[in-house]
Amino acid sequence: MIDTLKKHPFFSTKKIQSCMRLEHQGYCNENYLLVADGMKYIVRKLLREDINRAFEWEVQNMAYMSGITAKPLVFDEVNRFMIFEFIDGVHKNILDNHVLKMLAGSLEKLHHIKIDAKPIELHINNRTDKVLKSFEMIEKYPKEYVLCHNDLNPQNILFTKNIKLIDFEYAGINDKYFDLASVCVEFQLNDVMQNIFIDAYFHGKDVLLAKLEAYKVIYSVICEEWFYTN
Repeated sequence: MIDTLKKHPFFSTKKIQSCMRLEHQGYCNENYLLVADGMKYIVRKLLREDINRAFEWEVQNMAYMSGITAKPLVFDEVNRFMIFEFIDGVHKNILDNHVLKMLAGSLEKLHHIKIDAKPIELHINNRTDKVLKSFEMIEKYPKEYVLCHNDLNPQNILFTKNIKLIDFEYAGINDKYFDLASVCVEFQLNDVMQNIFIDAYFHGKDVLLAKLEAYKVIYSVICEEWFYTN
């Protein structure tokens, strides 16, 4: 990997000092912390070929322009890697009221990005009665399609002075309630915390709680099946 990077034009005037594989890895990429001329970068070696990386790159750039992710620097389709500016932040599993409100604000910014794409389809194999009822529930409401992250687990959220979202490989057009439900599930928000988060996102406007609960069920089952098959 480092030999390929040394030959890349981006590093032609930079001296690479180190390239360390990060401890925590995802399933779609290998992630490296690279230091060149004293500057830190994140290098993502792209593993899965069933992901639209050009679309991912487009989303990453638009999210950066909205101030909610790291600056994208290089997308090398031939050698299958991306390079980003390094963000010095931490991951959290427990969120307080202030952070929940900040996260709601970051999601609002993501959901306001306009991009030309068709809505994704949610596939679940284990269609239990609970799952079927959840799909029936969401069909009762109008679709509120926006650009969603679709994978808002704690490892894809960096907490700095601001909140940054990372890893947009599963981003796509989806109902906004899917992203909201994923945060509620991933951070195991109780009713009080969920209300704080949802109110911050909707600014006191009416919330479709039944729709949210249905998407929480759907998101949870999708995650279970994804981890089982990967």
